[in-house]
Amino acid sequence: MDFDDGKLTALLGPSGCGKSTMLNMLSGILPVTEGHIWFDEDDVTNMPPQDRGVGLVFQNYALYPHMTVLENIAFPLEIKKVPKAERIEKAKEMARLVHVDQLLDRKPGALSGGQQQRVAIARALIKEPRLLLLDEPLSNLDARLRLEMREEIRRIQLRTGVTTIFVTHDQEEAMSICDKIVLMKDGVLQQEDGPQELYDDPANLFVANFLGNPPINNVEGFIRDGAFVTKDEAVTIRYRNFPKELPEGREVILGIRAEAAIISRDETHDFTSVIKTRSTIGKEELAQLNLGEQEIRVYLSNEYEDEPGQAANFHLRRKGVFLFDKETGERL
Repeated sequence: MDFDDGKLTALLGPSGCGKSTMLNMLSGILPVTEGHIWFDEDDVTNMPPQDRGVGLVFQNYALYPHMTVLENIAFPLEIKKVPKAERIEKAKEMARLVHVDQLLDRKPGALSGGQQQRVAIARALIKEPRLLLLDEPLSNLDARLRLEMREEIRRIQLRTGVTTIFVTHDQEEAMSICDKIVLMKDGVLQQEDGPQELYDDPANLFVANFLGNPPINNVEGFIRDGAFVTKDEAVTIRYRNFPKELPEGREVILGIRAEAAIISRDETHDFTSVIKTRSTIGKEELAQLNLGEQEIRVYLSNEYEDEPGQAANFHLRRKGVFLFDKETGERL
């Protein structure tokens, strides 16, 4: 695969899928067992880490506790024997970029988690790396600070234009700040695309399940006469966007995003169901209902005023409805 110059790419996937392994191969910490790594025209597969021009920010930040913020940021240039006046000036410039220029004389123990992260990013950027690697840098922060810092990472990346790869298992984090997402499972690339494209056009059931909150509804069933029938045969859906040729009796999963099923106000509808419960989450209202014996969640519009226990007709939108093979998970 290719990582785009000057873009922010997320490596996304569950724990153990190979995200950090890939990051460590890019940085030179782990050897490559097969294939090659190229930085533009340079084959860096066997190049030592210190010669690759990579900046790496770890999950625990790894700041030197006995050094001040200024000394921590300037340290990579000290290793390169850059004259003191030059490295101090450059470190102050980096500190201004990440908004820690008021903390230059403090040591890491006197900083908050978010401040430590900013210092770690500044230390990685001062080397002017060809590639900036961020290994789950937000996982140690509380929810509010995580939101603030992911926006800050995006600001810094856009300001510097450095090619950045961001490892995370948090799909919301990846979708909110990245130009492209690389979604992995068990060491295998599942799909790479823009965040919205992955959500709107998943390649398989795993991708559809991994992205979205609330999770996509998965309804088990089979094909009969070109229509989807729930496994208990209680509901039949003749959805206009189904493929024209579907094998009779094939076991499938109908994926329906919560926003893809809407209340129908006229006679044309795709299915009827009784609304069991309703709950308000912020500005949105979520309802639970059944398709046959399987429970699904859908968003309700503000105009719907009936109490739970009432039957309602639902219309499926063109976006957010998918059909997957039950055995392989491939999208049909």
